[in-house]
Amino acid sequence: MRNGLIAALDVGSTKVCCFLARVQEDGSPRIVGIGHQLARGMRLGAVVDMEELEHSIRASVDAAEDMAGERVRAVLVNVSGGAPCSANVKVEVAMNGHAVNEADIRRMLDHGRAHHHTPDRELVHAIPVDYTIDGNDGIKDPRGMYGDRLGVAIHVISAAVGPVRNLTTVVHRCHLDIEARVISPYASGLACLVDDERELGVTCIDMGGGTTSIAVFVGAQLVHTDVIPVGGHHVTNDIARGLSTPVNYAERMKTLYGSALPSAADDREMLKVPLVGEDEEGASNQVPRSMLIQIIQPRIEETFELVRSHLERSGFDKMAGRRVVLTGGASQMQGARDLAGLVLDKQVRLGRPVGFHGLPEATGGPAFSTCAGLIRYALAHQPAAKAGRKGGDDGERSGWGRFGQWLKQNF
Repeated sequence: MRNGLIAALDVGSTKVCCFLARVQEDGSPRIVGIGHQLARGMRLGAVVDMEELEHSIRASVDAAEDMAGERVRAVLVNVSGGAPCSANVKVEVAMNGHAVNEADIRRMLDHGRAHHHTPDRELVHAIPVDYTIDGNDGIKDPRGMYGDRLGVAIHVISAAVGPVRNLTTVVHRCHLDIEARVISPYASGLACLVDDERELGVTCIDMGGGTTSIAVFVGAQLVHTDVIPVGGHHVTNDIARGLSTPVNYAERMKTLYGSALPSAADDREMLKVPLVGEDEEGASNQVPRSMLIQIIQPRIEETFELVRSHLERSGFDKMAGRRVVLTGGASQMQGARDLAGLVLDKQVRLGRPVGFHGLPEATGGPAFSTCAGLIRYALAHQPAAKAGRKGGDDGERSGWGRFGQWLKQNF
């Protein structure tokens, strides 16, 4: 296992979050730095104001660096904008009798990538899902095997070039390199799902502020992803419009009193609602809690219905089995889990990051799944990723190591 620092940056529509982790002796990650800020300059997973977003990223990375007492120069970053879509590509090559080697696998993956490359879409992932040799499938690693024909099914995920490049530009403006880009629901699934779920089939639904994204895992592999441009922020806006109240107060009401399902006592509980544009203390309405829930429920229900129709259209609805794991900040809404079970007709549980040391309870909930998952992704793809740190090993971080580096660079 590599030693050193892994830096994860989750740039969402409502918050920017940075986790710094160090790999322990047993290979598990320990969180050593945490920073999170309100996201400014993001909307529906896409950059709308570069300068505002740059400030948010810098502030969250600085906070994490100060806590860890380290500086980072490379981060893993999530992708949720640019309407990410996935396709499964099959590639086959002739082996001419020699054993499968690294070059053969690379050639096939390159062929799969090229096959799916279009000028308006940027490739984010090309994941080998299943290898076949002479038609025999279920091979996890074909290296060293013999056969006439080697095949691979590749799950290719791409996103629109513009939004991906805008995000890349903002991260570079913060003087950070991008170590890897990971699609948001994939990261969330890596953080929250247990091995058996990924093996048997599960749908991870990441409910963010601006988008709701889906990842389907079967046979321990990611086989399908999709993103729906509806999230928790839409619920907040519905409340603000429906009750004529300021957006920040609508957010507060949603968090404190909101529910996706009605209860018997809702009519009796009265809520004080300040009116938008009124600054005097007296100008507020009294509304029953049932009115708030009548605004929230249709929007959450619509979100799960969109998820269901996207899964049915993709053909992965049955393949994914009966397990659903809800994650993301908007999944914490009271009643969301029960409503998801009703609409999707599946067994639903709430997911939170598992297997992380040093993660405080405040940042260990569903809202921080993507950020934690980026660290899990870095651990799984170590050869491809260089640790997000200045200098190499611990020696280089000491004064003499840095002095040696400076000598090398300048003379």
